[in-house]
Amino acid sequence: MVMSTSKGTVVLAYSGGLDTSCILLWLIEQGYIVIAYMANIGQEDDFETAREKALKIGASKVVIDDLRVQFVKDFIWSAVSAGLVYESRYLLGTSLARPCISQGLVKVAREERAQFISHGATGKGNDQVRFELSCYALWPQVKVLAPWRTEHFTERFQGRQDLIQYAASHGVPVPVTLEKPWSMDANLMHISYESGVLEDPAELAPDGIFQMTVDPKNAPDKPCKLQINFEHGIPVSIKNLTEVGPVNTDPLKMFILLNELGGKHGVGRIDIVENRFIGLKSRGVYETPGGTILHAAHTDLETFCLDREVLRVKTFLRDKMADYVYNGFWFSPECEFVRESIALSQRHVTGWVQVQLYKGSVQVLARHSPIALYNQSLVSMDQQGDFQPEDATGFINIHAIRLREYQRFKMHLEGGQIR
Repeated sequence: MVMSTSKGTVVLAYSGGLDTSCILLWLIEQGYIVIAYMANIGQEDDFETAREKALKIGASKVVIDDLRVQFVKDFIWSAVSAGLVYESRYLLGTSLARPCISQGLVKVAREERAQFISHGATGKGNDQVRFELSCYALWPQVKVLAPWRTEHFTERFQGRQDLIQYAASHGVPVPVTLEKPWSMDANLMHISYESGVLEDPAELAPDGIFQMTVDPKNAPDKPCKLQINFEHGIPVSIKNLTEVGPVNTDPLKMFILLNELGGKHGVGRIDIVENRFIGLKSRGVYETPGGTILHAAHTDLETFCLDREVLRVKTFLRDKMADYVYNGFWFSPECEFVRESIALSQRHVTGWVQVQLYKGSVQVLARHSPIALYNQSLVSMDQQGDFQPEDATGFINIHAIRLREYQRFKMHLEGGQIR
């Protein structure tokens, strides 16, 4: 029951980490009733311990929401079929998780008749945009409390070092120390690392920072071969060709298996500087084993199956959608339009791809599709088929016109005259 002195009820996106543990305590100090919302999207957290900690700090209620299947089927599979990669390198693990979490966050907030939603995203990062735009799209009347953009909060806490001291002074245990002050965000798709010592792009990431993948140098000497089947651009089954075992068809189990195998073979590590939506550049270290495997396999099958010009249009739309997702516009009309357009391009992306995992790499070995545009008899160097070689002469001559004219232009330009 809300007390008369309460400022209202807040549903806080809670992880149990440094920032949200401190924000939970701070919101209570400000007079809010706080419900801690924890979305299980595949991070290997001790949810019961986090629940007990939140209640001990003063949360009125803790909701633990298992969104793993939804995350895979509605978000990861969509990203795989679209081929999403931000700035040609980042597979969008955190970006995909935020709209999924926001759906659960809004659902609980409405069920609990809360007046506010809160989060621990900083004022310099992307997540504040992703969370808030998603929540506003799903619940236009929602009010958001963003402590890292609140003057009263930022005057008290300049950064993570202040939060560490605040937590210690209130007896709040957090999985961050002054010796290892980097921030970590984990889910089924990936783990990201940033902040602290990682803020210097010239410094190597500390030894032992990675948790999903082994160092490629220490990966097994024997490669692992997999066959991944797709229907309409979506993974539907995985078979380990190296070890005898059943064909896996459950979406969640499939992705967990790919993470395990990719992690074992050191697949999916990147260390990049990227362009945040808010206008800053940031250094991020990521490991995305399962997503990296699927991206390589899907890209190969898609190129095999799609018409050349359709593939180029789809590639343009892919890059647009990657920007939309990174910037927090998953629920926007433009992202919905592009997502549905890309889904149309995937109608015939059906077949299997065999890949090999070896010491950090994913190598495509073979592919097959019952409906691919690949025509072996037509492309063969050993038979004529329906292709007339003499037709290539005219094809070359037509394309050469432009090159010849450009060369004429250059010669006259260099000679000081253009005719």
